[in-house]
Amino acid sequence: MKRCIVLFSGGLDSSTCLALALHEGYEVFPLTIDYAQRHSVEIEKSRLLLDYFKKETKWKGRLAQAILFKIDLRKIGGSVLTDDRMEVNDYFEKRDGIPLTYVPARNTIFLSLALAYGEVLEADHIFIGVNAVDYSGYPDCRPEYIKAFAKMASLATKRGVEGKPVQIHTPLINLKKSEIIKLGTRLGVPYELTWSCYRGVEPACGRCHSCILRLRGFREAGLRDPLEYRVVPEEI
Repeated sequence: MKRCIVLFSGGLDSSTCLALALHEGYEVFPLTIDYAQRHSVEIEKSRLLLDYFKKETKWKGRLAQAILFKIDLRKIGGSVLTDDRMEVNDYFEKRDGIPLTYVPARNTIFLSLALAYGEVLEADHIFIGVNAVDYSGYPDCRPEYIKAFAKMASLATKRGVEGKPVQIHTPLINLKKSEIIKLGTRLGVPYELTWSCYRGVEPACGRCHSCILRLRGFREAGLRDPLEYRVVPEEI
């Protein structure tokens, strides 16, 4: 089987991405990164999800042991997700520019770790669930960024200079959130086990940007979000 690394957070998008890689016949090596994020509940959700996927007979033998990599981005800060002195704002509090939930260089760090892991495993593929349609405006979720990183990887790795550069797959990048949810539903993703809320407390807040995008996606998909929320705003 073709080997791939899937950056797997336990969120809606990464869970759909992992299920898609399994569906497409890859031997999947999940890489979960605990970066001391505010919503660290997603780490536990990732474990529950992996237990679920391992029990699915249709994917038997395709899901390898996951790696949990720890890195403390709180030492850098600069984001409400890595600095408790900052507060997560509600979606309805309009602010200009890149949102405060942006974590400096996060996807560059994550993809670099996946790249290193992939070289050791001789995996030719990396899957990452970035999205450039229904997303928060992060610069490291855009197609031009992924293209540039892939170019850098071809120049900076042993496999790359030997003519076997890693392929970075972004199957969700041009999909609306509702389309991602429909895809995951067809693939059998247990969305009740996934996590999206930036505030990181259960039940989910229902008011941060991530919660609103998720709730709106389920509504537009004509499906019920199985996650429990403190409140479901009418404004979605």
